[in-house]
Amino acid sequence: MLRSLWTAATGMAAQQYNIDTISNNLANVNTTAFKKSRAEFQDLLYQTIRPAGMTNSMGTQFPTPIEIGHGTKLSATQKSFIQGNLVQTDNPLDLSVQGAGFFAIQNPNGDVAYTRDGSFKVDGTGNLVTSSGYSLIPAITIPQNTSAVVIRENGDIMVTVPNQTDAQNVGSIRLTNFINPAGLESLGGNLYKETEASGEAVDGTPGTAGFGALTQGQLEASNVSVVEEMVNMITSQRAYEINAKAITTSDQMLTTANNLKST
Repeated sequence: MLRSLWTAATGMAAQQYNIDTISNNLANVNTTAFKKSRAEFQDLLYQTIRPAGMTNSMGTQFPTPIEIGHGTKLSATQKSFIQGNLVQTDNPLDLSVQGAGFFAIQNPNGDVAYTRDGSFKVDGTGNLVTSSGYSLIPAITIPQNTSAVVIRENGDIMVTVPNQTDAQNVGSIRLTNFINPAGLESLGGNLYKETEASGEAVDGTPGTAGFGALTQGQLEASNVSVVEEMVNMITSQRAYEINAKAITTSDQMLTTANNLKST
């Protein structure tokens, strides 16, 4: 019965992690290009009282073992990079990636980070930056008094300035991909960091093999489904309640055993 108390407690802790993950998904339902996570679990070690195949006193083998489990643990939080819906904004500096790929961003400390959030702005010097003011890699500068900006699917940026009839190319946006995007480290601020698990960053041209195409005037929405997360929340809540009930039942059984009196 003491074992059941600890086993049920691991189940309650696991469902708390699950609710934490679901809550974060729901909190970011309107976050641009947010990717939902899913908590994954593994069972803990087993106490083997009798192994399978053991021979009994009659000379026959037991076909199945006697094993007592010790609960569950959180094994991973798997991030899903399924494409989110595209939202029309008509802002010429808003970009979405249709397919695989990340924008490379220069952090203030000099490190390189990656994002799917294409809501870019122009800073005081004309550079394309994120909402937090981080520069795009490679750096793109929009000339002063630009009257029109056209960003092609392959990342080429064409601008029109006064007194010029032809649009001029001021640079190209590149994309970065990873062999295992789920292995990226989440930094917050819609940014990710390369890790050994993600593999090395591979740069490429948007629209080519292995890289998505860019769409101007659109942003990628969060891929969180509110209905799906609500169902997951209800399921997790019920699992938490039944584990709590197991603890209560074990406690009642211990109380009964403690109250036994010899006759």
